[in-house]
Amino acid sequence: MGKLKGLLLTEGLHGMVSQVEGLAKALDLDYFHEKIELNNPWNLFPPSLTPKNKFIFKNQIKKDYDIIISCGRKSVIPSIILKNIASKKVVNIHIQNPKVSLHNFDYIVAPDHDNIRGPNVLISKGAIHYLTLDEINKARSYLENKIDTQKDIVTLILGGPTKYYNYTNENIIQIFTKINKQIIEKNLQLVVIPSNRTPEKITQFAKEYFNKNRLIVDSVDKQAYLSSLALAKYIIVTCDSTSMISEAALTGKPVYVAMIPANRNDKRFQKFRNLLESMNIIKILENQLDTWSYEKLDETNRIAKQIKENLF
Repeated sequence: MGKLKGLLLTEGLHGMVSQVEGLAKALDLDYFHEKIELNNPWNLFPPSLTPKNKFIFKNQIKKDYDIIISCGRKSVIPSIILKNIASKKVVNIHIQNPKVSLHNFDYIVAPDHDNIRGPNVLISKGAIHYLTLDEINKARSYLENKIDTQKDIVTLILGGPTKYYNYTNENIIQIFTKINKQIIEKNLQLVVIPSNRTPEKITQFAKEYFNKNRLIVDSVDKQAYLSSLALAKYIIVTCDSTSMISEAALTGKPVYVAMIPANRNDKRFQKFRNLLESMNIIKILENQLDTWSYEKLDETNRIAKQIKENLF
């Protein structure tokens, strides 16, 4: 029997792609991506008000598939439609809260902080993702010739502004000041990794602020990201990204969360951080870097195992 075929539906954002691809890999699917494009005016409507009819989206999907894995608002109704019109039994899995009846899906994979419960809901501690320890370790050498490997490495992973968190100069300076103090006191090598959401002005500011003992990667580079995780003794991630915090937790290394004051009620993010703090995975970045150990957080494979038990 060959591999099952997977159709991955997202809006194309990195965090969504990471989650659907990670689950597809863990399920050992032969998968392909489809970036969903909704027709007007349905791209403006919430899923609960969108008709379950193929005219709502532009995509013409010709390939065969056995399993649909979707993530993001725009993929909710297409996943339901494509399951319903398939000429054979198709399993559909949605990651995160679909905000429609959960019965439209065979499985919902939702982080604990989303507060979704149901007979077909699989709860993850943090976000599932596409990183594996094997590929992190294989990428280790990618940055080695660009840094001083005789020093302990601190990796700073930057997210970007959201409706909850502003990347103001004041907020970023507070984070950079705490890190710089530790670089000086512990004689550390800093590696800064941007994400898709990181404004260019922030990476440029990092180059100006940290004038020595630093490598600022100024473009999105997955191999640099993986290498920085492999090389790091300490990992610092900005608080706006549950996905990158979850990815860092796969390493088993100390993970510090660099806080930014919230613009609005961020209780879901707080609940996520509180959970990982209680599991001894993360600490809030203050004025000291310490080391500790914990069980590596590999929720992607744990969730995939539960699905496999019922699929195969």
